[in-house]
Amino acid sequence: MSGGLVTGADGEASAGPEEREALGARAARARKRRSVLLPIVPLAVITLLSLLYVLISQTSPDRLHLALAWAGPSLASVFGYGAGGVDLTALVLNATLRTLGLAAWVTAFGWVVGTTLGTAAGLARGALERWVLRAADLVQAFPIFLLALAVLAAVQIPSRWHIGAVFCLAAWAPFARIALVQARVLTTSPFVDAARALGCSRPRIVLRHVLPNLLGPVSVQIGTSAAGIVLGEAALGFIGLGPPDGVSLGSLLEQGTDSMLFAPHVLAVGAVAIALCSGSMQLASEGVRRAVGVK
Repeated sequence: MSGGLVTGADGEASAGPEEREALGARAARARKRRSVLLPIVPLAVITLLSLLYVLISQTSPDRLHLALAWAGPSLASVFGYGAGGVDLTALVLNATLRTLGLAAWVTAFGWVVGTTLGTAAGLARGALERWVLRAADLVQAFPIFLLALAVLAAVQIPSRWHIGAVFCLAAWAPFARIALVQARVLTTSPFVDAARALGCSRPRIVLRHVLPNLLGPVSVQIGTSAAGIVLGEAALGFIGLGPPDGVSLGSLLEQGTDSMLFAPHVLAVGAVAIALCSGSMQLASEGVRRAVGVK
């Protein structure tokens, strides 16, 4: 028999070549699933814990316990207390959830707008391609932090929506550049030439051959862009241009610098929270890269 079970000399059944190949393929798929899911686990855990705390806990992130100002970690508050007796556990988890939400919608905006614009420019070529490239170069060359300072300083009470709107001005650029380059390469690839020779229409070629091969490399940028937004929001909060409610990882970091000599736990909690948020998003982008098979 060429496949299935083969009886050995001791009378026990052993797997044949076809079954061994099937088992090997299943094991390879399982390893790939693990390699894709494991980098996403930290971000999922952070998001889930923050969401559960916000939904279940009755502790407000702006409620003050004056008698506990700058108190260290305890059973009552795992992370301790900050300025005015604010519960750092409530502050960190609420700020983390809001920061992740901000990073998610700004990155989604940049991905949609940038991918659409870059793909259109890469397919059209000519003047549109040149102008999109120049616009992306200009946006990426100009420090978005300075632009955010100028815009938010002009707003009487800056909110997260104002911060997100400023970040949206630059979020599209990296996606557009990657999509443009990928579209340019794909339109001259052999399989697209073959589809064109077989009489496929341009819309069919774009939808069936260009976009599926373009979205993977572009999506790898999502984690990096989201991590940059987390750091940018924290930096604005650190210098006092964060949300007016003070629920920001940047404002927590600012508290920590003021109290680092007599309450070092505040600075440690803020720094670790920012590092975990940013690092988990960067790590999640590695999972996306493995999922789409980008080298």
